[in-house]
Amino acid sequence: MVSHGQVVVKFGNILAKHCLDQRCSMDLLRATEHTQSISSQLSIVARVKAVTGESKASSELLLSNVQNLIQAVQNVLRAAEAACVKGLGQPSADPEEEEVAAFCQQWRKSLTQHRAKEALNSDRDELGLRKTRGAKAEPTLVSLVQEQTPQSRNIPKHPNPRKEHTVMDTHM
Repeated sequence: MVSHGQVVVKFGNILAKHCLDQRCSMDLLRATEHTQSISSQLSIVARVKAVTGESKASSELLLSNVQNLIQAVQNVLRAAEAACVKGLGQPSADPEEEEVAAFCQQWRKSLTQHRAKEALNSDRDELGLRKTRGAKAEPTLVSLVQEQTPQSRNIPKHPNPRKEHTVMDTHM
């Protein structure tokens, strides 16, 4: 979990660096800093729990930190969506930056297609408003990450500690 949190932090930092909107960039940096902090806390709690063994208090603290990390990651992804919508500058020649940019372009393309389909939807109520019942939700970065998650289910529970995670190799 901690290493996945670090991957999301790296992802957020890369996006913040290339975001064209200053406010979105600052929001994204704040979210990544918060995620970094929670990820570090989780790492410490996990190490302490490993040394002290089973106790209800340490298990509850560990679970609480995991839940906080999940929430923080969702906040980073929401801030990343805003940054992608506002626009991103050209990534450098760094392969990780190019990979992040391609991932965001893929999401933005699916969002644009979804919105175009919804605009063409002539299913309207008596006031002329589009009906939302049965409408498909807009694609989010969270849903895109979840679609790609089955690829990462083959990751062993204890990966080789020497292997460096890239920003997009595990897709949380």
